[in-house]
This record gives sequence, C-alpha cells and structure tokens, in this order.
Amino acid sequence: MNYQRKTVVASMAGLTLEGMDIMFISFAMSMIVAELHIDLATGGFISSITNIGMLLGGIIFGILADKFGRVRIFTYTVFLFAIGTALTGLATNIEQIYIFRFIAGIGAGGEYGIGMALVAEAWPKNKQGRVSSYVSVGAQIGVILAALLSAMILPILGWRALFFVGIIPVVFAFIVRKNLKESPEWLASQQEDETSLKQKEGKLRELFRTPRTTLTTLALAIMATVQIAGYNGLMIWLPSMLQKSQGLSVSSSALWTISTAIGMIIGMLTFGQFMDRLGAKRSFGIFLLASASAVFLYSFATGSAGVLIGGAIVGFFSNGMFAGYGALISRYYPVHIRSTATNTIFNFGRALGGFSPILVGYLLQNYNMMTAMIYLAALYIISFIVMLSLKQRASSSTEVAVM
Repeated sequence: MNYQRKTVVASMAGLTLEGMDIMFISFAMSMIVAELHIDLATGGFISSITNIGMLLGGIIFGILADKFGRVRIFTYTVFLFAIGTALTGLATNIEQIYIFRFIAGIGAGGEYGIGMALVAEAWPKNKQGRVSSYVSVGAQIGVILAALLSAMILPILGWRALFFVGIIPVVFAFIVRKNLKESPEWLASQQEDETSLKQKEGKLRELFRTPRTTLTTLALAIMATVQIAGYNGLMIWLPSMLQKSQGLSVSSSALWTISTAIGMIIGMLTFGQFMDRLGAKRSFGIFLLASASAVFLYSFATGSAGVLIGGAIVGFFSNGMFAGYGALISRYYPVHIRSTATNTIFNFGRALGGFSPILVGYLLQNYNMMTAMIYLAALYIISFIVMLSLKQRASSSTEVAVM
C-alpha cells in the first residue's frame, strides 16, 4: 500500500472510532438520564462538554502536530480519547461523566485536524475533495458501528458496558505508529533555517494575521459551527425522540440511525465529487440550501417509511458537507500552520455547535419537533450567507483561492 492510501486508511479509521464514540452517548442517553435522574438539558450538556474538550484538544494537539510531526501526535490523540471513553463506563454521577467526556473530547479534537492535514499533504489539490470525503465517511461508519453495538449491548449489559468498548482504539494507535511514516511535506518544512522558523512562531496569531485572513478564519469557523450544530441537533436527540413520538424500540431507532448514516455516506461521497468538479462555492451552496429545505420538510414525516427515507435524505444533504471542511480549511493555510488551523477552526465549531443539543432538547421538551427543525433550517441559511463571503479570496502565503 503506498503512502497516499495509508494516510486515507489511517485518517478514516481514526474518524470511524471517533464517530462511534460520539454516538455511544446518543444511544445511551435515555438510560443515563433515567439512572442519574437528570433532565434533558443536563443530559445534552454531556455532548457540549465533549465538544469543549475538542476545542482545547484541537488547539493543543494542532500546535504540537505542526511542531513535532503528524503521526506521533495523531497516535497520542487516539490513545487519549480511548481512555476517556472507557472511563465513562465507570462514572457514578453526572459530574464524573462530564470529566471523562471532557478528557475524551481533548483526544478526539486533536485527531480530526491532524488526519486531514496528513491527507491534504499527501494528495494533489484536484483530488482533495473526494479524498476528504473518503476520510469523512469514516465518521458515519462509526455511527453504524455504534448503532449495531448499542442494539446488541444496551438491552443486555447496559450503558456502562457500551463505553468499555471504547478501549479498542488503543490497539489502532499502536498500529498507526508502527506502519505510517511522517508527512514528507511536513518533513521538508522542518528543513527551513532557524530565522524562517522563528518568524512563524505564534501560530494561532497567524489565523488572524491580516484583515482578510481574519475574515476567512471567522467565516470558516461559523460554517463549521453550523455543521456541528446541525449534526448534533439531529443525531443526539432524534433517536430518543423517535422512541417516544413514533413508539420505536432501541433496535428500531438504531435502524433509523443506520438509514440516516447511509444517506450521510452517500452524501459525503457525492459532495467530494461535486467539490472537485464544481468548486467549493457551488457545492456548499447547493447542499446548504437543500439541507435547510430537507430539515424543515422532515418535520412533516410520518410512518416508518417516511421516517427512514426522510432521515436518509436529511442525512445526505446536512452531513454530506462534512466531507468538504478538511479540504476547504487546508487550502487556506500553509503546511506550518495547517494542522493548527484545521483543528482550531473545526473544533471551535464543535465547541460552539456542541451547545445545540441543549437548545434542541429545550425546544423538544417545551415546544415540538417542527420548532426544533425550523431552528436547524435557519442555521443552514445563515451558513449559506456566510459562505458567500468566501468568494474571490486572493492567494497569498497564508491563503489559497478555493472558489
């Protein structure tokens, strides 16, 4: 297997394990709420605290990966989120769950940007959209694995046993460390003279080095926030909500999740092709407007067929765009800050967008499904408007026109 393919496999597998870990919370939520006697908003904060950890981990590990190497730091991040996940199964109160999920979030936050940086540095720009989509599919494979494992484990062994499965990524970390070499582009960047390297210190500041860079960074951060807010709003609460409103069992709601995840996978692969062929502006524009429409219309879905088919359509558009963010952000920033930029921007979106389950939980508890869906549709419209500001970005040492 050549180096390019190895970067895709490693990054995809890492995102698979991360996606599985995140969805464990969704399926275990109703049991956690019942056992710990907490309300829905308090339960929703479990996801939020995880995303706050992702922001911190993204910044820390992004900087470390730019300084010490992608592969070495990548394995550390996988190890950390595996430990945090396994510890969650030992929690005896909500405070401990918050702490362990925060630890898991720190590790998971570093993994995403580093993996995307590895891929961006291994593949030419005209293939980065589709390659990024292949990696992003890993998250939905993780969702499917979480659904299957939840259906098998939760009814028999309970929610704690589910999180013990999270220790498996430790093995994956050792395999990656042994078989994947460092990024050639990163290695080349380390050969620069000391003066040049010194000028590049303070990497977080480089994301706001000029007014144009600042606007680009803020626009990408808003888009990432909407992406995560929409995804979390749909996937964290809808399985539990469907169990109540449609009378679905845990196994039936798992079937809905698998259907939605399949729609997301097809959407990601489609988006990757769109991005390479049509460009980022047109691709994001099509999918953002379609997401707003699909989410709103889904509030009218009824019956098993409507719920399953509608979920797949919503997943196709709303999370198909996830495939493009790694390639999009990577194109705006050079190698010496690429991991830092990707991790910081996307994990800022995770942290802020991570509060969406709290609001969605509140809307579902005090209003209805349609109100929650209108909120999500509005988010996609906001992201569309912000996306328009990214057009005609000029190339420079820190930015590359991608539209």
